[in-house]
Amino acid sequence: MDAVRVALLREVLAGTEWLGATRRFAVALRGSVVSHGGGMLLVGTPEYEPWHLAAHLVDEAAWSGTPELAPTLVRHDARPSDPAHLAVGLGRLEAARRGETLLVVSPEGPAAPLLERVCDARRAGATVLSLGPGEGELPAMAHEALAVPDGSELDLDTVQHLVSAAAGENALPTPRGRRRFRDRVARLAEHLTAPPPARW
Repeated sequence: MDAVRVALLREVLAGTEWLGATRRFAVALRGSVVSHGGGMLLVGTPEYEPWHLAAHLVDEAAWSGTPELAPTLVRHDARPSDPAHLAVGLGRLEAARRGETLLVVSPEGPAAPLLERVCDARRAGATVLSLGPGEGELPAMAHEALAVPDGSELDLDTVQHLVSAAAGENALPTPRGRRRFRDRVARLAEHLTAPPPARW
């Protein structure tokens, strides 16, 4: 889903709780990875790997100038022969420490082995965020959770688009004196499209 479709979706959702909920979750996500700087681990279930969210967060990280938003995708069936960005296995959760953020995306409550690893990561100091079921052990142990229960107006994939877009938009401002490339292009576009000055 591109930026135009996300904008249209937001118009359709105006007045619902979804816009505020996804923005609050995105602010918590961004705040965790930026303030701690330890990196983000993104994991799903064996049946549901959030690779699409990982790709969108990588894009948002680049566009917003917030490299901390680019996650490490942790996979259940990762193999050493996989490309590097797909070869990180569940053992990485065991190494999670203070300062790292763990985002768990699951359409249903994850099975006990994953819950145990998430619990261990939390005990080691990682910040845990949950995107998925509104009830169960995972949302209870998460520092921040966004519930997308079955039968919601939006499905989990659509909510992920809203969260990733909002996470990029809510990037911390860059220091004065060093403008980002996107800011310079926007200013140039405004200058080129502005009406000519009035002549008296």
